[in-house]
Amino acid sequence: MHIHPLITDSATLANLCTRLGQADFVCVDTEFMRENTFWPELCLIQIADVNEAAAIDPMAPGLDMTPLLELMTNNEDVLKVFHAGGQDLEIIYNLTGKTPHPLFDTQVAAMALGQGEQVGYSNLVDAYLGIQVDKGARFTDWSRRPLDARQIEYAIGDVTHLAKIFPKMLERLRKTGRGAWLDQEMERLGDPKNYANDPDEAWKRVRIAGRKPDVLGRLKALARWRELEARGKDLPRGRIVKDETLADLAGHSPRKQADLAKVRGLSATWAGNDIGARLMAALEAAVPMSAEEMPARDDRKPGLGKDGALVADLLKLLLKIRSKEIDVAARLLARSEDLEALAAGQREGISILEGWRFDQFGRDALDLVEGRLAFAVVNGKLKMTRTEDVEA
Repeated sequence: MHIHPLITDSATLANLCTRLGQADFVCVDTEFMRENTFWPELCLIQIADVNEAAAIDPMAPGLDMTPLLELMTNNEDVLKVFHAGGQDLEIIYNLTGKTPHPLFDTQVAAMALGQGEQVGYSNLVDAYLGIQVDKGARFTDWSRRPLDARQIEYAIGDVTHLAKIFPKMLERLRKTGRGAWLDQEMERLGDPKNYANDPDEAWKRVRIAGRKPDVLGRLKALARWRELEARGKDLPRGRIVKDETLADLAGHSPRKQADLAKVRGLSATWAGNDIGARLMAALEAAVPMSAEEMPARDDRKPGLGKDGALVADLLKLLLKIRSKEIDVAARLLARSEDLEALAAGQREGISILEGWRFDQFGRDALDLVEGRLAFAVVNGKLKMTRTEDVEA
């Protein structure tokens, strides 16, 4: 594989993207910093196909990134391969308003191949290539220039190894017939709505006790205010106001701006400055949350009752057994909320009652809930038994 020098000019990048645009797949990774900013600061992009690989410096003066972003979001003929690519996709979405498509995530694929729920990149490289990844540059400040040869070599390794691993994973998926299992997961991962950062939805990221509509209405208004403040200043949300302070303000709102001096977690200067005034304006404009927007109860779903909660626990045991039997990560088969919904009597809109999940797990899960399947101990081992077999 040919490794290019660090790309810092538009012509070289455009030529590279023209060639990669003819490939069957490209492997992509990014290096970024986000400790001190609202928006992740893109510092390096690595990309490879089976023939060539390069690191691209998006911080290089005058570099036109358009050909690369077009390849990522508008070329439907090239599969984009990532490992644990959520943050990479977020960065590309922030730059373009789109996500890469079509895409493949090797961490998700590893779940279907029985390699764990969140297998790390270095473990994947070791498992498929027998190579120990040098982790020495993991904590590099990627925003500092110049980057040295060791840093660039480390970064490019993330995609050169992936370009060798992906065909091996694809072959295993074909042999096991599990490739189709991943289609829905990849579409879900690439859904642009996951990365939209709507200020009106920001309150959902803040944990708060209670479900009073007036408190949640204030939380929504405050979270929106914080989101806009953080974006405008390009600072992490927690640098404006921490989550716990935001929740406290929603639950015990100050009556006047001077009271902000008494709020734990806020500077006393907010009692008289502009940002304090904007916070108070957000509180004053808050309205109780509508019934339609109120979050669903998730405290083991009161509709379950004690017996339903026990059934949900049995479903989790069944999930553990089945995932071990077919050698697939339990999280790929089913999520806790699906099991609890099934135990509570829901039958519509549950992923385990559709497609391949129904064939591999959902059918038995439904039979267990409806009394057609039971646990039994045979020769000291736990197994599933059809109730008609027991009755016979």
